[in-house]
Amino acid sequence: MRQAGLTTGSLLSSRYLLANLDEAAVEQQLTILHTNDVHSRLDPFPMDAGVNAGQGGVAARAELIRRIRSEEEHVLLLDAGDIFQGTPYFNFYKGEPDIKAMTAMGYDATTMGNHDFDGGLENFATQLRHASFPLIICNYDFTATPMEHKYQPYRIFKRGRLKIGVTGVGIELKGLVPDELYGNTKYLDPVRYASEQAYRLKKKEGCDMVICLSHLGYRYNDSRLSDRVFAQQSENIDLILGGHTHTFMEAPEVLKNKVGEDVIINQVGWSGLVLGRLDIKFSKGNRKNLAGSRSIINGKKASE
Repeated sequence: MRQAGLTTGSLLSSRYLLANLDEAAVEQQLTILHTNDVHSRLDPFPMDAGVNAGQGGVAARAELIRRIRSEEEHVLLLDAGDIFQGTPYFNFYKGEPDIKAMTAMGYDATTMGNHDFDGGLENFATQLRHASFPLIICNYDFTATPMEHKYQPYRIFKRGRLKIGVTGVGIELKGLVPDELYGNTKYLDPVRYASEQAYRLKKKEGCDMVICLSHLGYRYNDSRLSDRVFAQQSENIDLILGGHTHTFMEAPEVLKNKVGEDVIINQVGWSGLVLGRLDIKFSKGNRKNLAGSRSIINGKKASE
């Protein structure tokens, strides 16, 4: 009977091992949806707005997101900052409807753009009470400010068998944002601090992919730090979702990082005119492959 028990146990263990091996060999897709620089564009552009007439607005974006989630099993919805400023909604309500709309759409995370300081730190901290998602940023030190306990340097999301690490970086505030609006906020080196978080996420936490939400800007003609420079100087970051320069990228760009590994960069303009979509396939050994990318027009033309 003892021998029979051992045999049965061995068979069960073998079946369990084979099942795990089969599961590991199955390809899994992660669909990443992203926005940046929405700038309080809650309504569509008016019909006299030229090429943008009738486009944008949270209602159309919410429907796009709902439809994609109904079609895809594993979805992440992310934003790269500058949620605030740009329409009378912000002037009157200081960002409350913007954050409530993002919560209703089920955003998973955002980072902070320079215009998110426009109502001051206390205002941003107040509006985050309406958020069901975290503010992720690793290169602003908010010690001794109203934002001190309102942000995280990283967050890990589980999607199926995958662990996805997300960190975030913001732009230098001095000279861009009035001193009184960012107060005692300390700006830290984005390359150093994001690479430290990415190392922790990938090497210590075992994340299958590391995403950085960036409000540095895609590229410049001078020496300012941009997403392109950031990508090439960083380590352990797989994807940079950017903002600030309002760049409508026709397709994601792939660059090599400091140690010769691929980094994907993408940005989708401004005012919520476009919803970015990246489909990443993970095969055996969690090898990543960008299987597809789309910039989905948000509004009346989305179904044309």
